[in-house]
Amino acid sequence: MVMMTGSLAVSGMMVWLTPQQGGRVSGPPEPDYDYDYTATAYLPPRTAEDGQVGVALRRFAPGAWRTPAEGILVPAKGNRAQQVIPGCIVVVTEGVRPVGLLTVEEVHVLAPDGTPVVPAAAAPVDTPPVAADTPTPTDPPYRHSTAASRWTSRHASDDVPSEPAGV
Repeated sequence: MVMMTGSLAVSGMMVWLTPQQGGRVSGPPEPDYDYDYTATAYLPPRTAEDGQVGVALRRFAPGAWRTPAEGILVPAKGNRAQQVIPGCIVVVTEGVRPVGLLTVEEVHVLAPDGTPVVPAAAAPVDTPPVAADTPTPTDPPYRHSTAASRWTSRHASDDVPSEPAGV
């Protein structure tokens, strides 16, 4: 369970609403490798008026109505913490109009620099003794988090100095 007080990387199943359901008239977005789909979102029971967050989605199938996706949720300044857990629904909006639903399957906390925050390992409990002839693993088991590796990858545009938004 994670309380969103800062940015979170999430992955899950994205379902785009059809135009008849009030979704995008042009259908699902057509992302490419260099650009993410950015919009706003909220987590029920909040609404677009009282709990809006920024969302960037990537790695979803272009033009697909239902597709796996990865994203980053960024809370708006001054919004109260929101609970984000596997199984919760993120309502993706364009303005205040819902255009899609993301069912969260994985949640990863991100540090302010965008790197994943790794929780401290729990204290070991009493473990049975290991036989002397048992090989000791040299590497930890392989675990791959596509979202964490993609969000922390470097790009030439990362080296460009940031400019104030001027809003």
